[in-house]
Amino acid sequence: MWRHELTAATAEQTQGFAAKLAGVIRKGDVLCLQGTLGSGKTTFSQGIIQALLPGEEVTSPTFNLVKTYPLPGFDLWHFDLYRLDRREQLWELGIEEALMEGALLIEWPEIAASLLPASRLTVKLEADAATEKRTIRLEAEGGLWNERLKGVL
Repeated sequence: MWRHELTAATAEQTQGFAAKLAGVIRKGDVLCLQGTLGSGKTTFSQGIIQALLPGEEVTSPTFNLVKTYPLPGFDLWHFDLYRLDRREQLWELGIEEALMEGALLIEWPEIAASLLPASRLTVKLEADAATEKRTIRLEAEGGLWNERLKGVL
């Protein structure tokens, strides 16, 4: 397993790193965002999506559970699985189609873990309660992400 850790002092720095990461996202990629409420998952998602689609208003899909953003060559599927009770609900959200045809950005991915490819990139976010400072831990299996992230880190 490949791991890397960095610190972002502000929400803007978190979005800035996410924007750099957006440049290496490809069809078939799965990015899993983990962390407690308020740790920066939506902030990170905003950085990625706004880098790919400048001017796009990005909110967490907490209530509709999924939003799709059309990109050249594939769609980016932004899932927020916080409110899911059962793994079976993932099929209703179109996760099978997303895995076959797009790239996935998943907040609260734990319920979907057994359905996701091992080659996914996991982004673990931790927020300091007293400041906006965030620790961002990246974890990936195999060399796929390691090679692509060399120019980002």
